[in-house]
Amino acid sequence: MPYLPRVVDLELDDLLSALPAIAVDGAKGVGKTETALRRAHRVLELDDPAQLATVAADMSWLESLDGTILIDEWQRHPPVWDYVRRRADSGVGPGRYLLTGSATPIGADVHSGAGRIVRLRMRPMSLAERGIVAPTVSLGDLLSGNRPEVNGESPLGLKDYVEEVLASGFPGIRSFTGRARRLQLTGYLERIVDRDFPELGHQVRRPATLRAWLAAYAAATATTTSYNALLQAATAGHSEKPAKTTTIAYRDTLEHLWLLDPVPGWTPGHGHLGRLGQAPKHHLADPALAASLLGVDAGKLLSGADAGPPVPRDGTLLGALFESLVTLSVRVYAQPHEAQVSHLRLWDGRHEVDLIVERPDGSVVAVEVKLDGAIDDDDVKHLHWLRDKLGDRLLDAVVVSTGPTAYRRPDGIAVVPAALLGA
Repeated sequence: MPYLPRVVDLELDDLLSALPAIAVDGAKGVGKTETALRRAHRVLELDDPAQLATVAADMSWLESLDGTILIDEWQRHPPVWDYVRRRADSGVGPGRYLLTGSATPIGADVHSGAGRIVRLRMRPMSLAERGIVAPTVSLGDLLSGNRPEVNGESPLGLKDYVEEVLASGFPGIRSFTGRARRLQLTGYLERIVDRDFPELGHQVRRPATLRAWLAAYAAATATTTSYNALLQAATAGHSEKPAKTTTIAYRDTLEHLWLLDPVPGWTPGHGHLGRLGQAPKHHLADPALAASLLGVDAGKLLSGADAGPPVPRDGTLLGALFESLVTLSVRVYAQPHEAQVSHLRLWDGRHEVDLIVERPDGSVVAVEVKLDGAIDDDDVKHLHWLRDKLGDRLLDAVVVSTGPTAYRRPDGIAVVPAALLGA
């Protein structure tokens, strides 16, 4: 399978030319190792017992190696982090160390910062990275504040986006189809419960309860459902429920494995928007994992069928999973521009905006996600409200849709098919 360029490629090349050590974080299977290998001269695979034993016995021999050293699955021997940090502090040259990891060791003393180890997040493949359609609208241009021209035609329709939700952004999984792909996703989730949790020191006494909690989380995709409500949904009809500390441990461990990727509530630093809700929007690392946990296929999604534990949700499950796919993509595109992604919701629900992409200076691009192809005035009312509140701080406003054409409405709001948005 040929390597498909990733947005993080350009970030890595830029940072390796200036920094001594970079850690690429992300869930298993997102492509960290393959991307890092293209820049490494020597590779140490710490999931290989022989190489792990060699590194654990004496790390000083690494100094005899030339070029960029990739230490893969570094979390299997946490002391290697401190070794690399000390080497970075000692003045080693740029591009010396790359570390890749699919988990953050619980309790490990992990440092970062200038002159030490800089952490870079890698997520599953965005729509643009999947090579389906060449994007015509750049999030970077929207963030520039120059109100760029918006145009382009996408051949993708609703069924195609459903296929992309189900196909996954994990490079090794999306190469499969049909039952083989479904089994790959099921196996991925089973490994989390059966192997990854114990490796992080968390023994799961009731695997069925963890699986049910994961299914409830998947059903709550793109909602702000409380964790108490998730627990109730996961254990409906059970007289004996797990302790709250148990489910908090589930959440914390899944976050250490980069499997949960919640979108925080926006905190703009001023109060004239009104009281904002701070609950995160729930998202798994990849919407295909949510679909797998809920046992839905294209037919069920297109029919509007619901699935999984009973979790309150506005709109359809397909709408939630499409929003999750767009959210994944926007986060990938925002990262090289040092922009943060959050969501906005007033405490009483009167106004909400799906995604707020914020530059370091506090200026924002607001993004609404709509499953429809045709966008009307009702679809942009929250964007108009936010424009009135923020004034010049709102650099641009966008509706990401399943439609065929990218354009600007007469009110200036951009309408962009999801497949045409890129970094």
